[in-house]
Amino acid sequence: MQHFDISIVGAGMVGLALARALAPLNKRIALIGAEPLTQSLPTEPTLRVSAINLHNQSQLEALNVWQHLDTTRTCTYDDMLVWEARSFGKITFTASEANASHLGTIVENQALVNALAKEVLTQSNVQVFDAVSIDKLSLGEKQHAIVLSDEQMLSTDFIVGADGGQSLVRKIANFPLTFRDYGQQAIVATIKTTLPHENCARQVFTEHGPLALLPLGDPHLCSIVWSQTTKVSEALLVLDEDAFNKALMVTSDQVLGKIRLASERRAFPLKMQYARKWLDNNLVLCGDAAHTIHPLAGQGVNLGFGDVWHLADYLLQNGDLRQYERSRKTHAVKTIAAMEGFHQLFTGSHPLKKLIRSSGLSLVNKQDLLKGSLLSQALGV
Repeated sequence: MQHFDISIVGAGMVGLALARALAPLNKRIALIGAEPLTQSLPTEPTLRVSAINLHNQSQLEALNVWQHLDTTRTCTYDDMLVWEARSFGKITFTASEANASHLGTIVENQALVNALAKEVLTQSNVQVFDAVSIDKLSLGEKQHAIVLSDEQMLSTDFIVGADGGQSLVRKIANFPLTFRDYGQQAIVATIKTTLPHENCARQVFTEHGPLALLPLGDPHLCSIVWSQTTKVSEALLVLDEDAFNKALMVTSDQVLGKIRLASERRAFPLKMQYARKWLDNNLVLCGDAAHTIHPLAGQGVNLGFGDVWHLADYLLQNGDLRQYERSRKTHAVKTIAAMEGFHQLFTGSHPLKKLIRSSGLSLVNKQDLLKGSLLSQALGV
């Protein structure tokens, strides 16, 4: 049986980022992941992407990770345009307003995983156990025991649950969970457009949920995240390609001209989850294991990276992890509340509600202080 000081369960973007941030730590770290640590990228863009804010980009640059990204799998965006469907309300954000080089970067998730893995694999303090699941996790007062699916057995002093929304670590620890099913699905796909995206991230709010058009490396390709009620999304998924393309063009007000699918369509259910306890008996949660939020503002992975940087600081300084739990739970609750507010405000077709939304967007668009505050939040500063 091998012994480790820290075991990170989950080798996605959050788990890998934590392993990388702990490079200076003179302790043995196990990184356990269910998938192969690195995967070759296909020629075409992959479907799962994230909008990385400037703060987290800076942190990843400091860890020598960002430099390994394949730039063909990323796209910086300089502008954001948000509007209400079939109404006058809209708001725009520009990098020049924020005195920034850009507002953020759309990155294919697997490309960022590969870049993180390239650095983590050079660390002498990390041993990777990938493409394995956990068959048994036994929690003790002083040590924990892990049995992997390949029959390897590990003992560890400390466990970090970074294993996503269906976290095994959270379930074994019996941490209570607040849960809400939004009754929506997000359809993801890659589309090709006749008009270039011009490095602008766009989002239109409809009565059943938002449609995000996220720019990719090719100026005529975008990744879509189309969040609709389950009934509407299921109807969209069974449309033939021509009908789906037409529905996309109508919903997007043809801001990018003619649209056609350039990939398959996939959908996943939208849920809010929040662990009411993150820390107990030398075990702690971070990332989606602790919280999942609605994707309408693209803050999920940025929230998870925020957990990572704070948790790494406390572990490197041997600090009081109760402070990590308190500070990050507070931040998560505020973000969840904000997303819930946006979701409630921008869902529904009541004329008065639409008028309030559109008037609010137009008003904020004219208020530099309000726009500046929203921009700062989007940039992560």
